[in-house]
Parts: sequence; structure tokens; C-alpha cells
Amino acid sequence: MVNKKIQKIDQALQDYYAQKTVSKELVDAILYSINAGGKRIRPLMFLELLQGFGLSLQDAHYQVAACLEMIHTGSLIHDDLPAMDNDDYRRGQLTNHKKFDEATAILAGDSLFLDPFGLLARADLPDKVKVSLSAELSEAAGTDGMVGGQMLDIKGEHAQLDLADLAKIHANKTGKLLTFPFVAAGLIAGLSEKDLSALRRAGELIGLAFQVRDDILDVTADFAQLGKTPQKDLSAEKSTYPSLLGLDKSYDILNDALDQAQAIFQTFAAQSSFDSSQIEMMIERLRLHA
Repeated sequence: MVNKKIQKIDQALQDYYAQKTVSKELVDAILYSINAGGKRIRPLMFLELLQGFGLSLQDAHYQVAACLEMIHTGSLIHDDLPAMDNDDYRRGQLTNHKKFDEATAILAGDSLFLDPFGLLARADLPDKVKVSLSAELSEAAGTDGMVGGQMLDIKGEHAQLDLADLAKIHANKTGKLLTFPFVAAGLIAGLSEKDLSALRRAGELIGLAFQVRDDILDVTADFAQLGKTPQKDLSAEKSTYPSLLGLDKSYDILNDALDQAQAIFQTFAAQSSFDSSQIEMMIERLRLHA
């Protein structure tokens, strides 16, 4: 089932870009990074939540999932640029600017930030839902979310940050875009404000877990496991959870965040007909063992 969902997410991406005729070179660069073999974790969480709430998946849901993957992929292209993390590899292959050139990579990232809103506008969903989804996606990705967090991250390089500073960076840089699939599923399922707040909290916890997990892997995994250059944070003198708290405490924070997120979905399951089995399984796979 997961492989079928990934295939349908990928098909929604391919269908969107098959219609673009202005610049084949630009589309080639976009698809190079889109087709690089990402795990599609964010869109898969969104789709599993919709099914957990009892919805049958429609083309429109896969289009929303594709929108999320577009923005995530665009962020990776820009993160790898010489002016940012300056990396040569991503997902086990050359980064976009190494495969093509820096200007092309910038434009490919630009497209992947802007195109999702056109695709979302065309999705067969109620207009009120699409407006809410657009507002949530813009905030998650833009100045008050991922891009703002990236700016904080750049300014934090070669500086000794405290835990509050680090949490603020990652709540925005990583957490907001990981929160979107949880809130988006709730909006499409027509949940109450109370339930949407619980989903938002679950997304924030998953976002924290993702970042702590990434920080741990940066110092414990090799290129084959990461698909990118290891110990980049160390060489950039970035503050990370392991550098501030040590590996043991970082594992504790990771597992505690995942435990809290699972508890939220267990509460949903106990109080309603929500099927939490698949989303809990996805959360469980995020654990690392020292």
C-alpha cells in the first residue's frame, strides 16, 4: 500500500510537470531532484492520516501530497547551494547545482516553491478548504516558517546557541513544514478547532523528533546511510542537540517527542473511530537506538 501511495504521489508530480512547455531545461532540473528517491515521509503521513479519519483517497488528496513534496524538494535544492550548506550530494546523487549549474538550481527551487499553489488551486476540493490549505502551506514554508528558520540557522553558524535558540530555529526550519500534513489532514476531514490544535501539536512533536534525529545521524551515520555528506554540522560549527546535550540526552528527547505524538493519536483512537495503526507505525520507524 505504501509503494502504491508513493507511485500515485509521483504520478501527480509527473502529471503537473508534463504540462510545462516554456523551458525543458528547467523542468529537467526540477524532475532530477523530484525523482531522486526521497522517502516521501511528509506526504505519506498526510495520506495515512486521511485514511485514519475514514476518508477514501482521491486524486485531489494526492495533489495536496505532491504540493508538500514540491516545497520540501525545493528546500533541499536551495539548502545544498554554495551560499547555504554547500553540499555536493543529496539522496545519494549529485546535488542539483552540481548536476546542472547554480543558476539553474536556484530557479528549480524557485519553481518548486511557487508551483504548489497553482496545483493546489486546481485540486477538486471545496474552495474554503483550499483557501485554508493555501494559508497553512504558505505560513509553514515562508517567512514565518521554513525560510525564516533557515535564516536563523545561517545566523547561528559559528555562534554558541543555547537550547531555546536551537529550538526556535528548528521549530521553524523543520517543524512547520512537518506540521502541515497533520493540520492539512484535519482541515480536509472537517475536524473541530480542538482536534486541529491536537493535530498541530502532534506535528510539532514530529518536527522536533525529525530534527533531533537528523542531528544524531549527522554525527553517527556515514554517507551510504545518509545519502549526503556526514558531519556537515560539525564542520560548519553549528549548534546541534548532540553538541549541546550529548548523544544520550538527544536520544531521550527524540524518543520522548515520539512518545507524546503517539499518545495524541491513541487518544484520537480512544475517543473516535480514528484508526491510528498506520500513523503510529510511521512514527515508530523514526526511532533510533543508541
